[in-house]
Amino acid sequence: LLKSLLDLLPQYALTGRTVLPLATGGSTAHVLAVDYALRPVLASMGAEHITPGWFVLDKHLATAADGTLDVEAETARHLERVVDGFATALERSTLLAAA
Repeated sequence: LLKSLLDLLPQYALTGRTVLPLATGGSTAHVLAVDYALRPVLASMGAEHITPGWFVLDKHLATAADGTLDVEAETARHLERVVDGFATALERSTLLAAA
């Protein structure tokens, strides 16, 4: 699904952007996909800054009865740290662009 979405975007759709690569998968055998498969694609699309990403095993995610996403507590803590780093990178990028 991700490849289909990326194929629809123009080649340099991410030029000048700060990007947070996230991925889910069924086993730890795919944990390197973020750095060895997704990161080069994002760079080739012109991403200016690719922050450290995160891989989440699908067993740490669940859909609640009301349709919302439940994230295991420890996984949520790791994701918060990664998203905080992304937010910091966005702030820096915005400040540099304004200067």
